[in-house]
Amino acid sequence: MKIILKQDVHGLGYKDEVLTVKDGYGRNYLLPQGFAVLATAKAVKQLNEELKQRAHKIAKIKADAEARAKAFEGVSLTIKARVSEGRNIYGSVGPKEIAAALAEKGLDIDSKLISIKGVKTLGDYEAVAHFHREVSVVIPFEVVNEAGEKNPAVKKEAPKAAPVEEAPVEVPADEVADDVEGDAEDAE
Repeated sequence: MKIILKQDVHGLGYKDEVLTVKDGYGRNYLLPQGFAVLATAKAVKQLNEELKQRAHKIAKIKADAEARAKAFEGVSLTIKARVSEGRNIYGSVGPKEIAAALAEKGLDIDSKLISIKGVKTLGDYEAVAHFHREVSVVIPFEVVNEAGEKNPAVKKEAPKAAPVEEAPVEVPADEVADDVEGDAEDAE
């Protein structure tokens, strides 16, 4: 099924793109939700006419996106995370954490514009910030533990020695009786 997107659909395409999608996806989701219209000959002709009229406006939007992307070039981030033993992070580092770290540097971006796979260990990674369908910036970042270490040495504790229990000493009963009698005589 050929469709024309009426708005950006994450993971599918951008507004005014003509795409081919599976019939069920188009008929049951995109068309009823108002995300797309059927790509009939009339609709495609109308789209082309609109694009011609909006060409200079689209060029300005792209130029604005390029200017905004330029501010993000050369930026690298260090994100601190809580870590279990070794290098595994409690939870993960995602777009929200990247957007928050960029905000600390004075660069505002919506976390929805950042693409990254879930980061679950310490190390170096890259995130991609999409400003326009043709403009994106790669943002390198490293994930470190709360102490600022990227490769902490795993501290293995020495095995603790088991407490030594003294074995009870068995004393013959007649010796105990002699000691008790001796103690009684000493007390008098």
